[in-house]
Amino acid sequence: MADPYVHGYHPRESTRLQDQAATLVDLLHYDTSYPPGSLVLEAGCGVGAQTLPLAKNSPRATIIALEISRPSAAEARGRAEAAGLANVRVLQGDIFSLPFRKASFDHLFVCFVLEHLPRPVETLMILKEFIKPGGTITAIEGDHGSAYFYPDSPAARQAIGCQVTLQERAGGNAMIGRQLYPLLVRAGFAEVCVSPRMVYADGSRPAMADGFTRKTFTAMIEGVRDSALAAGLMEAAEFDSGVADLYRTAEEDGVFCYTFFKATGKKG
Repeated sequence: MADPYVHGYHPRESTRLQDQAATLVDLLHYDTSYPPGSLVLEAGCGVGAQTLPLAKNSPRATIIALEISRPSAAEARGRAEAAGLANVRVLQGDIFSLPFRKASFDHLFVCFVLEHLPRPVETLMILKEFIKPGGTITAIEGDHGSAYFYPDSPAARQAIGCQVTLQERAGGNAMIGRQLYPLLVRAGFAEVCVSPRMVYADGSRPAMADGFTRKTFTAMIEGVRDSALAAGLMEAAEFDSGVADLYRTAEEDGVFCYTFFKATGKKG
């Protein structure tokens, strides 16, 4: 099977993830915090983009962040150390072969991970075994079907479709955000609640237009250019035109909307 992480592990992607985390920290994490003494498992921490705000919001909880990519885990560890976060421990490992005792964590945090996996319900059921009874899950995912923008552009929509198709071919689902509620319910979690978090950028919000429209979303689409062309999904000129049109939506008279979905649940 192809590498499920369709965005790749190059330095440009690491920068994009950091830009995304910095831009969305308030929108996604303002209500994420854990009580003192809690042991929290972050499954699939990547380069630590979400780990840092998670640890800063809960300074007296311990965050165990697990990442399958050794270079990404090393980068996450370095970022946590540079930030002076003594409550973070980053480990390299596979979420399907966790090196922990079952029912050993108070809480589970999974962000931008399920979208890359072919069997998200099975994944959630496996991870649930490592949460104590009464413990919680927090899952956050985006949904590319929620992208709306002005000026509209068929080429831009087709370029976004390339990313969706490539992720699907790699076994993932770029529109999984809308499915979080049924996924968590099917995995056996109780008290499931989903909160949509909409990103909205226009000329009155230049920081959001730059941080999200340009540096997060459009940079992500632009990053799959070579793969999309190699797969014959679009011609180069048309793809480049679509990306240019996405950048155009970040200008002063442009508008861009996108919705993330944040779900919480409890292990019975």
